[in-house]
Amino acid sequence: MKRILLTCLIIVNCLAFSHAQYIVVKNPSKHPRKELISIPFQKFKEHFKVDTVFSIRDGNNQLIPYQLEKLGTDMPVNVLIQVELPAQATIKYKLDKDPETRIEPKTFARYIPERFDDFAWENDVVAFRLYGKALEGRKDDGQGMDYWAKRTDKLIVNKWYKVENYHQDNGEGMDYYTVGQTLGAGDVALLSNKGLKFTKHYRRYQILDNGPLRTSFKLEYDPEELEGQEVKLNKIISLDAGSNFNKIVLQVENNKASITAIAIGVAKRKEGQPKVTVGQKNQTMAYWEPEIANNGQTGIAVIIPKQKVILDSGRPEQFLLLSKARNDQDFVYYNAAVWNRAGKITSAEEWNKAVEQEYEKIKKPLKWVLK
Repeated sequence: MKRILLTCLIIVNCLAFSHAQYIVVKNPSKHPRKELISIPFQKFKEHFKVDTVFSIRDGNNQLIPYQLEKLGTDMPVNVLIQVELPAQATIKYKLDKDPETRIEPKTFARYIPERFDDFAWENDVVAFRLYGKALEGRKDDGQGMDYWAKRTDKLIVNKWYKVENYHQDNGEGMDYYTVGQTLGAGDVALLSNKGLKFTKHYRRYQILDNGPLRTSFKLEYDPEELEGQEVKLNKIISLDAGSNFNKIVLQVENNKASITAIAIGVAKRKEGQPKVTVGQKNQTMAYWEPEIANNGQTGIAVIIPKQKVILDSGRPEQFLLLSKARNDQDFVYYNAAVWNRAGKITSAEEWNKAVEQEYEKIKKPLKWVLK
């Protein structure tokens, strides 16, 4: 009788295994990857016969974090799953119909009315902000994107704004990055025959998703006059857990021309031989800053993967990557920052390598199939 029961259990387990449903993910690159994959929710729902309640497990039966991405709508649009794979490896993740436990948020963004209309966002490794309308015209106004140097995996935006002493390091990091009259850590400006034209600060915002694994938001800008043309900009910015890189989708509308010249810039420090590395076709740029006021070193990077780009490095205040945006066509680029005191990347050589690896990830995205 015991043998019969044991045989029945084995058969049941084998049948359960054979009917298990999987997400198979392949890493085509030569570097290990930990990032989010995005699966259309409707495809996911129809394949696995689930709605919004499920869990995902790896081969060791450990829960894998995921997020239902809504992109500003009421219903899920994509399933974002945080996967980790060795170089050129394939891994299967199993779907369960049991509910997932709550995932601790790793990304966050909000409008900051208490600090001149700032808009700030972060994940577990980096934090950024763009300035708002209330700062325009002040002596302390800045033009580009600011970076907050973190060395904690905790979310700090709300805490730092509340205590208002984020210009000194109390163990979590600090704001020592200087933007001034530059594009800072990879912001964008317009170009005309008269040169660079900074836009006014953003006027409206919409948070599309706010974690736990990806935060995305849209910033709208009022139209700018550019040599008789009216040019309007929108930016859709997203930041994933664990990543130093923002993805920026730039939308440009020009009422008189189908193409608008733009520049993406990085603030340059006063040094004779800056440690800047530019990749093939000028599509990557990595800058390793000098030590500033004994506060450590910052690395800034820009990746523009699918556009023709010209490097302008002759300006004393900033490096510029020049390109062109078309009406009704998203211009996608990436920017990033890192602080050596966070311990993740501590030299120009390591930063150059990290930027090139990110470029390869963009060129060779993870592949997935539902089984």
